[in-house]
Amino acid sequence: MTAADVIEAWDQADPDAIHPLRRVSEDAYWESGRQQADMLATVIPAGAKVLDFGCGDGRVAIPMAALGYEVTAVDSSQRMLDRLNDRAPDLTTVHASADGIAAHLGRRRMDAVYSLAVLIHHSYADCLDIITRLRAATKLGGTLVLDWPVSDRPSEASHWIGVTTWSREQQANACARIGLEPVDSELPWGVYRAVKVAS
Repeated sequence: MTAADVIEAWDQADPDAIHPLRRVSEDAYWESGRQQADMLATVIPAGAKVLDFGCGDGRVAIPMAALGYEVTAVDSSQRMLDRLNDRAPDLTTVHASADGIAAHLGRRRMDAVYSLAVLIHHSYADCLDIITRLRAATKLGGTLVLDWPVSDRPSEASHWIGVTTWSREQQANACARIGLEPVDSELPWGVYRAVKVAS
């Protein structure tokens, strides 16, 4: 699966297909976003400038903004951004894939970047490219929260809703190349600090 394949599949998907809680109720769906925002707030400093990569319809971005964060919500699906804008028209949104982030930010860097339920659906190569670009968007010492799971039996997703997992060695090598330092946390996602790449 290429990144373009994943993007196209998500863009065309029925909203009920992209998150299991939508089948329970809209309230349950949005409450899960509020809970995830509360979890992110345990590792991202109050009032930080944050980038939500793969924001979808704003399930997490909207409650992050309500917590006082300066949120830039980025998604490659204009359809998703339209849904977000209907719900929160004042939120800053950017229609871009990972390679379009730099053009939007210019020389600015974010205090924190999070990407939830995005990286897991991409191939190793595409995932590494996305993480590299997210790291480049983060200021030195900033925080990245990434859905970048490790497994004793790593495997690459073969379907747009599949899950790619990495070995600990693969992930450690990638962190060293990209400039990420793992941070201990209780979150269900990986937490990293943006650091200089060792020479």
